[in-house]
Amino acid sequence: MSDASEQIDLEFSRKYDESHAEEYFFKHQDGLARRLSNWREIRIARRALMLAGDPLSALDLPCGAGRFWPMLLENPDRHLIAADNSQDMLDIALKYQAHGQVLRMQTLKTSAFAIDLPDGAVDSVFCMRLLHHIGDSAHRQVMLREFYRVARKSLVISLWVDGSFKAWRRKRLEARRGCGDYQNRFVIERQTIESEFRQAGFDITGQVDFLPGYAMWRIYVLKK
Repeated sequence: MSDASEQIDLEFSRKYDESHAEEYFFKHQDGLARRLSNWREIRIARRALMLAGDPLSALDLPCGAGRFWPMLLENPDRHLIAADNSQDMLDIALKYQAHGQVLRMQTLKTSAFAIDLPDGAVDSVFCMRLLHHIGDSAHRQVMLREFYRVARKSLVISLWVDGSFKAWRRKRLEARRGCGDYQNRFVIERQTIESEFRQAGFDITGQVDFLPGYAMWRIYVLKK
């Protein structure tokens, strides 16, 4: 791990204290729309894992409040390392998730820019809802190369991409808002991110869209 990777500290990641982590856990259960969205996201993440070859070991980073743990542990033979940069987020996940699930995994506080695991530690890295927070291409490359180092076989990663109605609408909103405002969520052009995946050493196996043509969320399945 390079010194540069250890020094990356993005502003959005500092907000995940205990109260915010608890709020994050409950927000995906708040109302019908969010429950349906959560159901759909877990469904497409499951499909992406199958495209990745149903890995027998996985690193869930960032694991957040453990939202994907039940799906990730559906395979009884899978070894799961659940990791996050926020200890408060890990604590909330361990507090609210099923005790039986917690006993079947290892938890780890670590940064996606400098993962505290050896080379080839897991078959696959599973990364949901992080990349769309990273607007700097150089920062994305540091993270992607860490994922490449730690994964033996594959990376399953979600982000916001262009080419949908909601991406078009967000672009118009950002144009009206102006570039001086703080921004911590980014729509990345598909051509740009796919080039960055290849620069980090990955091949694109496939992708799964949340709602094709409408939503910005896409999960890419990458292989070394």
